[in-house]
Amino acid sequence: MKNYGKEVEKHKKDFSEEGMWNKLAKYAKTAGRELVENVLILWYAFPDASATDKAIILGAIGYFISPIDAIPDLMPIVGYSDDVGVVAWAVARIRMHASSSAIEKAKRKANEYFS
Repeated sequence: MKNYGKEVEKHKKDFSEEGMWNKLAKYAKTAGRELVENVLILWYAFPDASATDKAIILGAIGYFISPIDAIPDLMPIVGYSDDVGVVAWAVARIRMHASSSAIEKAKRKANEYFS
């Protein structure tokens, strides 16, 4: 069985706000608009989220940022499919509580990556 503790420690610096923005800047077009917009919805919904929703948001964004994936992000076509599933589930869970302001901010920010 693989020791994931060493892998997580090696990539700990990636689990940060800077890590998220860096991944979006570098891979937005590869990841696709839906995934990028959903990550941003989670990001902008975080400040007003309940403690439970904050945990869900952090887990989903952490999975997106993580270089340790069920399907490596660098695989053509299918690389982000696991991220899409995790993030979409989190957005579906918290969207009913997310403010319209958070959703609008996410859409505007996503436009910056795809215009």
